[in-house]
Amino acid sequence: MIFFNNVTKIYPAYLTKKEKVVLDDISFKVEKGEFVCIVGRSGAGKTTLFQILLGEEKPTEGDVIFDGKNIHKVKARESCKLRRRMGTVFQDYKLLTSKTVYENIAYALEVNGISEEDIEKYVPEVLDTVGLVEQALHFPHQLSGGEKQRTAIARALIHNPDVILADEPTGNIDPYSTKEVLDLLTSLNEEGTTIILSTHDKEVINNLGKRVVTIKDGKIVNDSKKGRFIL
Repeated sequence: MIFFNNVTKIYPAYLTKKEKVVLDDISFKVEKGEFVCIVGRSGAGKTTLFQILLGEEKPTEGDVIFDGKNIHKVKARESCKLRRRMGTVFQDYKLLTSKTVYENIAYALEVNGISEEDIEKYVPEVLDTVGLVEQALHFPHQLSGGEKQRTAIARALIHNPDVILADEPTGNIDPYSTKEVLDLLTSLNEEGTTIILSTHDKEVINNLGKRVVTIKDGKIVNDSKKGRFIL
């Protein structure tokens, strides 16, 4: 489904600074329906890998294939279609503070021209999926960290994506909320959604027992089907 083929990302030198190799000849596949954890220290290249997959950054060398199509060589219209098949969840939630939980999720549909009738149908369904029906009219400042992250997951789910990219989704929440978020991601995976989760949290990785791809100094140093946190 997703194939990173000899991907290298180098940021060029500016002024007196040296060029920075963030990813160095990375190759790995993610099959449909997999749950894959990308592990590495801060600055290891995890976020850059996600940005390349989303088409926000271009690799210096190599290709990224999504469902048979090269993400960085398709036309703009096709690229937008591919990106809508990937939902993204961030560590800092990226919620609109002036909008309620319902409105934050609905907004993701509004900007794509979805009708009000369909919005009124789909948003309650996804709120139910993430267990936030009672918080629908709450604003972000009224939510716990776990509720904010479940709102972010709901927003990622609203387009019914094939893949969810979760970039350090438990970095700002407590252990109880972490379990809630991981249980939700696991449940979505069991229903067929491909999950790619990046983290440097040892407990998260060891408790999940999923495939672990470890990145160190821009290179893949380990890829285990049921891996543990090793750096």
